[in-house]
Amino acid sequence: MRRPGQLIREFFQDILASRELAWSLFCRDLKAAYRQSFLGYLWVFLPPLFTTLTFTFLNAQNILSIGETPIPYAAYAMLGTLLWQNFVDALNSPIKSVGINKAMLVKVNFPREALVLSGLGEVIFNFFIRLLLLIPVFIIFEIPVTASILWFPLGFLGLILLGLAIGLLLTPLAMLFGDVQRGLGLATGIWMLLTPALYPLPKEGIAATVAEWNPVSPILLTTRNWLISEPTLQMESFVIVAGTSGILVVLAFLFYRISMPHLIGRMGA
Repeated sequence: MRRPGQLIREFFQDILASRELAWSLFCRDLKAAYRQSFLGYLWVFLPPLFTTLTFTFLNAQNILSIGETPIPYAAYAMLGTLLWQNFVDALNSPIKSVGINKAMLVKVNFPREALVLSGLGEVIFNFFIRLLLLIPVFIIFEIPVTASILWFPLGFLGLILLGLAIGLLLTPLAMLFGDVQRGLGLATGIWMLLTPALYPLPKEGIAATVAEWNPVSPILLTTRNWLISEPTLQMESFVIVAGTSGILVVLAFLFYRISMPHLIGRMGA
């Protein structure tokens, strides 16, 4: 901290130096995740698929009052669920990757950024696999594909940056307290219900205020609107949240780098 220039320079040097190790860890962890699974890579599709089917059923039975959506609700919910899952995966990825490799952290000296990069690789891999679900959705519900879909990668990047920034800040705490990782499942489940992923943006009331201050809302809504060729009404908020997330990722990476030696020392004690 007394030499910030050197800290930042060494940080970027280690990012570049850890690429090959990150790729090896990514391949190893990906194979291990599905090696003893009967359904294998189908587990990538099942969570968003079952969430969409559940809410579509509840909406069709008038148990939930979702309101009007610009495209058929099943397609609307599927797109929102896929985008939300991308954010949650990015949030969990550094915590998960560091947790899996705790033993290696204590025994081997290597750039710790490799763990974050390998987890990020799995997030991107899973998302591109899930994108296969969009092909039948666009065909079955006859959703037009226009030039606005070319902006979609920016929304995808914004969700990853926001999730990764939060996940990196929580990783040191998760290494110290197991409650953090257990509580994240509960917290993200509630957070999803407070995010307009499965329903349109509320126009009034407490739900509208919560959605307005929810950092995921402008990125998710703008990205979905790009996909379905709808007007982007929250572009200013999107730019603010995505830009802030990019800055936070760098700061969170530096926090992660500074805290890791101390945490590894405690684990090895």
